[in-house]
Amino acid sequence: MKQQVLKVHPKDNVLVALTDLKAGQLVSYQGANYQLVDDVDAKHKFYTQDMQAGDEVYMYGTLVGKIQFPVKLGIRMTTDNLKHAAAPYEYRPYHYEWHAPDVSKFEGRTFNGYHRADGKVGTANYWLFIPTVFCENRNLDVIREALHNELGYAVTAKYKNYTHHLIEAYKNGTDISSLDAPLAFDGVRNERLFKNIDGIKFLNHQGGCGGIRQDAAVLSKLLAAYADHPNVAGVTVLSLGCQNLQVHDFTADLKERNPNFDKPLYIFEQQQSQSEENMIALAIKKTFEGLVEANKIERAPAPLSKMNLGVKCGGSDGFSGISANPAVGYCSDLLVALGGTVLLAEFPELCGAEQNMIDRTIEEKSAKKFMKLMGAYSEAAENAGSGFHMNPSPGNIKDGLITDAIKSNGAAKKGGTSPIVDVLDYTEPSVKPGLNLVCTPGNDVEATTGKAASGATLILFTTGLGTPTGNPVCPVIKVATNNALTKRMGDIIDINTGPVIEGEKTIEEMGEDILDYCIRAASGEVIPKAVLLNQDDFIPWKRGVSL
Repeated sequence: MKQQVLKVHPKDNVLVALTDLKAGQLVSYQGANYQLVDDVDAKHKFYTQDMQAGDEVYMYGTLVGKIQFPVKLGIRMTTDNLKHAAAPYEYRPYHYEWHAPDVSKFEGRTFNGYHRADGKVGTANYWLFIPTVFCENRNLDVIREALHNELGYAVTAKYKNYTHHLIEAYKNGTDISSLDAPLAFDGVRNERLFKNIDGIKFLNHQGGCGGIRQDAAVLSKLLAAYADHPNVAGVTVLSLGCQNLQVHDFTADLKERNPNFDKPLYIFEQQQSQSEENMIALAIKKTFEGLVEANKIERAPAPLSKMNLGVKCGGSDGFSGISANPAVGYCSDLLVALGGTVLLAEFPELCGAEQNMIDRTIEEKSAKKFMKLMGAYSEAAENAGSGFHMNPSPGNIKDGLITDAIKSNGAAKKGGTSPIVDVLDYTEPSVKPGLNLVCTPGNDVEATTGKAASGATLILFTTGLGTPTGNPVCPVIKVATNNALTKRMGDIIDINTGPVIEGEKTIEEMGEDILDYCIRAASGEVIPKAVLLNQDDFIPWKRGVSL
């Protein structure tokens, strides 16, 4: 029989409903009985004791909120009766002991990746187009339409055909309501000219000029990080000429990041060209020549220690911290134990989990860097009239995430339990194997954009509500928290951790399944749905307040 409720940590004074529960229902758990006062939908929580205003509520063994008015045992947790609260944090000498998982199933395993001259190994082989300023976005769009269609990377054919059918029906006076929508993408891709080029990607953005000069400086480092990414084989840059982000700034940042950068780099500046038409034609021709050479690179075996895994959650629900995130966390621990690298970001979604992060950080310098970044970020949000406590979205709240501390402590589970080897500011590269913290917003696209900049070559993205987020250069693997989402949005979901909720699989079994999928995805044996659908989302963070 399926378990009805779950206490995540012995210290908790709430229980999580794993299935819909009704008011008046008697629920038994670990020898105790609880009479429900309210209906409690699956993913939501109810209090296990009577409490007064100001009393502290714990989940994941951590303070997550304070009661606003007296509540009875069995009452459902809501945004009215509970408000966000998080425990203070400090640096303290702490000896953290980590018990690494058994990795015998994965010892000696390899993935087939693209080996770069600097020793890094990519999971894909992309050609990248970069505009130094938003003025060049339209030119990138023109080039994208030409190259994607002709070289076999477009995924819009079914929609074009559907639109054609609608036009014909309209012209013929046919009732268009009878025309069914196109079927979900079946995973079949167009025939490619270059078999070893996984895609041609375009980093359209709204920066490079206007705003403040610091925005252009951060953008330059971000674009340099993408050019240097292990999944990128070559780069074409389009510049206007008069913008804040000058080409020499970009190339200087690229050289600072990788003094031995040796990939093909083609730069075109419109204000120095004969005409727009001439520049676009030359960019296409030169890129085509580069693609011919990049296509000669083939996959070759690499140890799992060369894998760099970003972990992210978005469209989260009340099951995220119980199924998908802990399962991804176990996968993270497996990879760290095998010598690989894991990137955990989303600093607004570490609010309430700070002390755990600090105690797990190996070096005092890194721990204090984390505290400084968190403090500055929180202060900036509060100065803007906001705060981390305003982070849960309406969708999060509707599906059981009532406070930011609840959301954050569940989100932190993606990083597993291993020691933290380094703390990175936005765009800083990861250079130490093990678990790294990366300062990014919680915003789905800004966070994935930042993880790729720090070197992630795959991203595990957990979701309880469903989100179509992807990344131009880093394959994004969607991990669902529940069976219903997988059934409803299977066209974007790669892995389902619903069996954990149903009691059919353990966190450890699910984590091993996830790592096995990552190995196959890194080898090009399976293609994540976000990649198949060209979900190439890219939003630079301007370092303003973004939660």
